[in-house]
Amino acid sequence: MEAFLASLGMVALAEMGDKTQLLSFVMAARFRGQHAAVIAGIFVATIANHLVAASVGGWVASHVDPDIMRWVLGLSFLAFAAWALIPDTLDEKDHRPSRYGAFLTTTILFFLAEMGDKTQLATVALGAQYASLAAVAAGTTLGMMVANVPAVLLGETLAKRFPLSRMRFVAAALFAVFGALILLKVNFGLGLGGM
Repeated sequence: MEAFLASLGMVALAEMGDKTQLLSFVMAARFRGQHAAVIAGIFVATIANHLVAASVGGWVASHVDPDIMRWVLGLSFLAFAAWALIPDTLDEKDHRPSRYGAFLTTTILFFLAEMGDKTQLATVALGAQYASLAAVAAGTTLGMMVANVPAVLLGETLAKRFPLSRMRFVAAALFAVFGALILLKVNFGLGLGGM
């Protein structure tokens, strides 16, 4: 349960103001009235992306010495904390019209936008930290949905009322605390041995 809750909270906060959340706003605006197809596309892209990312994290954890892994994870989370403070923008190329419909367009664009993104890399790190890859993938996917479904449903109204700049600071603080706890060898119960 810890892996699921940590993954959900960390990714939901990190996603605030992220380029994939901005993409959710764009897809909702582009495909007005097709919210269900956009949300389904986000879900499919996220579950596929985060299952692979959590699996990569699990593989890394099983092939890297636990002391080295602790340093890599701790420093990674501190780097994510710094990265979370940088506001994301969405490239103009992501605004191109598509002939493939709301679901397929959203699935493809969201999957590609998530590649190398801080939430995907955080999922790799969480997969390395926790033994339950299913709990990590489920938590990070739900975290993405928590952040992106309101973006689809509420669009610009949400962006005007929700202080995304403050959420970046909350996400950065959460990443920093998690990184510090890993470096201080605080045992999370489900992680890698004595980490």
